[in-house]
Order: sequence, then structure tokens, then C-alpha cells
Amino acid sequence: MPDIDGLLSEIAKSPEGPQIGAFFDFDGTLIDGYSAVAYFRDRLLARDVGTRELLKSITESFNVEIRGQDVHRLVAVGVGALAGRSAADVQDMGERLFKKRIAPMVFPEARLLIDAHKARGHTVVMASSALSFQTTAAARDLGIDHVLCTRMESVDGVLTGFVDGPILWGEAKATAVREFADTFGIDLARSYAYGNGAEDVFYLETVGHPRPLNPSSGLEAAARERGWSTARLTKPQHLSPELVLRSVAAYTGVGAGFAAGIGLGLLNRDRRTAIEVTASVGSELALAAAGVSLDVVGAENLWAERPAVFIFNHQSQLDVIILAALLRTDFTGVAKKELQRDPMFAPLGWLADVAFVDRANTEEAKKALAPAVEALKEGRSLAMAPEGTRSATPRLGQFKKGAFHVAMQAGGPILFLLHIRPCPR
Repeated sequence: MPDIDGLLSEIAKSPEGPQIGAFFDFDGTLIDGYSAVAYFRDRLLARDVGTRELLKSITESFNVEIRGQDVHRLVAVGVGALAGRSAADVQDMGERLFKKRIAPMVFPEARLLIDAHKARGHTVVMASSALSFQTTAAARDLGIDHVLCTRMESVDGVLTGFVDGPILWGEAKATAVREFADTFGIDLARSYAYGNGAEDVFYLETVGHPRPLNPSSGLEAAARERGWSTARLTKPQHLSPELVLRSVAAYTGVGAGFAAGIGLGLLNRDRRTAIEVTASVGSELALAAAGVSLDVVGAENLWAERPAVFIFNHQSQLDVIILAALLRTDFTGVAKKELQRDPMFAPLGWLADVAFVDRANTEEAKKALAPAVEALKEGRSLAMAPEGTRSATPRLGQFKKGAFHVAMQAGGPILFLLHIRPCPR
């Protein structure tokens, strides 16, 4: 990762303090692509785009991408289509859209840059021509407290179809950055700005450390003229034939471990043997097939005090396999009721006496947790994801109370041990 390493090294040596700003463009800089495209595609799939709007959007997109025109008319088409809608509903749509479409587009290394600036105490700002509903959820997830973006006008909570203030494109973005700096006491001469498009030249010129990131050909040329160093981030990983094959191989490994566990369990007439063999053999085979190796910090805590409630962050389907590899023996879990019908998870859940919870029914969920409480009292540990569902990003979600209630009722400790996150090879 030569580009990201150089940037991180530079930030680590920079002055500390909130007077140093770190300004980040959004589309193409923090995410691989454009949030407006994801938003428009979502509306198309929902059949929420009329023929007239579709033709206008195609025309203005062509004018921006091919003819190099600014985005004012394209933004006007998009904002106009939202006239008459509740501002709150549109914001909720943005939250949903981030989790569903935008989160996988975030450059993983962009998070490292943001965190590096925050570690130095810098004031981190998102500066984008995108609309507020496109940027708010992303900024919160990335840990960015300040957002400069294009605002939509509303009256009594209803969108008028017009923008409220300037569209932060080109010189307007540069002006917004300077005004922000004046308000918050930012020393622009010692600050950083990251952008990817030729229109970002004005904005990048506002700071002493302009850093074109994933630059377009136009910005690449401008950077050469000005002697600016450029960098490119590694693209987010998308589905590929290799990943599909590894996934199939991993599931095959789990299946082989399950078959071995059931066979030995029947031979010895011991369900515990079946569980232990499935957990150990199945997890090792699956992780090897997936090309995953575990780097465990504080492994001794996995055995220091059992039984216990092990809580973990839920990132992917691989989490269950990782948990089995770590916990090995004498454990069960809690899962959503829908997984009872999952052809891969259901047999494993049956074998391990997993408690299946109906998340839509609080009273039924409490009843479903009773076997988990008993399991803990009987000496088996419990693995639970307190977020309640898989997280769309590396950021921890809000915790639900189930794991804590189970621990209190059974009198067992809670171990905040399992923070699963991908690491570079």
C-alpha cells in the first residue's frame, strides 16, 4: 500500500490540534463511484422515476461527464424531483440507501486517513456538492463531525424542489471551505484537502497541503502543473469468481466438519463430541478454504473465565466460523429466527442448541432466550452479537440489551473480547 502508507506517514508527522483542517470530498474520493448514481438506481428499481425526469437526467449527466459542464442543471433535475416530499422521509431514505448501497462503496483506506487526522486532533470536514441526504449517514459512519454540502429548501418540513444556498461545486466549494475556516479558526495554510475531480482544483488550492486522491485525468494534469503529489486508494473488494469459489469451498469445509462431527457423535453416543468436532474441524477447513488466517490478540482471555457471554461485532457470514474456531467447545449462541430456515445454518443451530429469536416480537424474544440462560447456568458459554444484525460498515452499531439480560439472569460474566475486523495481509 505505497500510496496510503506515504499519506499516513505524512499525517503522523503533521502538527497537532483542531486548528489544522482535513477536508474530504465525498464522491470518488471517499467512495468508489457516485452516491447520486446509487440513489437514482434505487429510484429506478422502485419505478419512482418518470420518463421526463429520466430523459432530463440522462441529458444532463452527458453534459457533465462528456461536455464538462458544471452540475447545476443536473442537481436542479434531482432536487426538483423531490418537490412535495417530506424532508424527514427523504433523510430516512438516505439512511437506508447508505446501508444498502453506499457503505460497500467506501474506500477502506479512506477510513485510515480520516482516523489518522482525528488521532492528530485535526478538524475533519466533508466538503461535497452532494445533497444532505446523500452525505449525512456516510459522514456519521466515517466519524466526520462537520459536513459542507448542497442543502435542499424546505417549508414546514416539505421540500420545495429548490436548493437552499449555493451548490458546492467548483469555486463555491472553495468559498464554503474558506468561510468554515474563518468560523472555526482553521489555519488553511497548514491544512489538508482531498479531492478527485478537475472541478476540485479551486477547493484544493485553499489549503497548504492539497492532496488529489483517486484523481481524474483532468485533476491529474492540473496536479502535474502545480507540482501536487497524487495518490490512489485500493478499491473496495467486490464479488469476483475467486471469492465465489472460496465461499463455496468454505461452505464445503463447514459441511465436512459437520458430517465428521455427526459421525463421531453417533459413534460415541455423545452430542458434545459432535459439537466439538464440528466446531474445530469445520472451522479450520472453512477458514483455510476461504484463505483466512486469524491474528488473535488476548487469546488467553478466551479461556480465563468460563462459562461467559462472549459478545462480538457482526460483520459477515464468516463470523460464525471465526467464533467456532476461537471458542472451540462448550458454547452455544443466539440467532435471528429467520436462520431456522437457512439450509447451512439450521443444522448447525440444531446441533449447538442455538436459541432462535423473533426480533419483531419482544415478548417472544424474551421467552426464546430462556434456554440460553439455562445453558449458561449449566456451564456452557454463549456467543451473541449485541448489535442484533449484521453491520454494513466496520463501525459498531447500537447495542441491544439481550446479552446483558442473559448474563444478569444467569450470573455469568460478559467478555467484550471478540472485535472481528479484516486486516491487510
